[in-house]
Amino acid sequence: MYCDFFGFSEKPFTITPNPDFVFLSSIHREAFARLLYGVDSHAGFIALTGEVGTGKTTMLRTLLTQLDSDKYRSALIFNPCMSAEQLMASICREYGVTSEEQNRYGYLDALNRFLIEQNGSGRTVVLVIDEAQNLPPDVLEQVRMISNLETERDKLIQIILAGQPELDEILRRHDLRQLSQRITVRCRLTPMKLDDTTEYIRHRLKISGSRIPDIFPRAAVKRIYRFSGGVPRLINVACEQALVMAWTEEVTSVSPAIVDEVIAELQPDYKCEGLWSNISRWLFARK
Repeated sequence: MYCDFFGFSEKPFTITPNPDFVFLSSIHREAFARLLYGVDSHAGFIALTGEVGTGKTTMLRTLLTQLDSDKYRSALIFNPCMSAEQLMASICREYGVTSEEQNRYGYLDALNRFLIEQNGSGRTVVLVIDEAQNLPPDVLEQVRMISNLETERDKLIQIILAGQPELDEILRRHDLRQLSQRITVRCRLTPMKLDDTTEYIRHRLKISGSRIPDIFPRAAVKRIYRFSGGVPRLINVACEQALVMAWTEEVTSVSPAIVDEVIAELQPDYKCEGLWSNISRWLFARK
């Protein structure tokens, strides 16, 4: 589609969490530094929270790709809508751990042996649970039990709980106070500012191989920022559709008027004919 027109090697604004496109704004850099500190200092429990679309999953995947496999063993559990026993089975499966007893106690015992073995080999075991706000309280309690696996001097596993702000509310429950007290490192992702949004767009265009200057002029970026509030996922959605519209009009610069039309389409309460109706009509006319 528009990639050849703009000279992109790949689409710059997909919403999939691709570490190749990671951009660390000032806010993201601070959170990333806290994550690294928590893992390297063997903090035990780390919490990462942020609104939908602020880049939590991308940051987590980037963190995991930077952990040397000779020194770390890591696992990622995504969207864990499961029971405590199912969670334990998934964790063991991710680490390649087998258990003779197919129940939570058997899994916990097998995991403990694995952690002791890794610790003896000088490796740090990291467990990341994304979308942790979906975990029921009894499953979160099981996660706390995993953190009890330790030596006299060190935590055998570093657990990162990542989720939406609802996770903070859940952790404030009285019956989860033991878990909450064990979280020694907390990170919070918030939306980007305008300057970071500008650099974010430039960064993704550059990674995609763009050689055309000012595809998104500052006036267009400001409109995208006002619409998105600095949330990366919403920036990607707006930029993606703006590039499609620019391609249909055969222009290499996204004008403020194009952005306005895109935003009108993305806002459901706005009465208009619609961006995709225009694109469909244009494509039909070209045939």
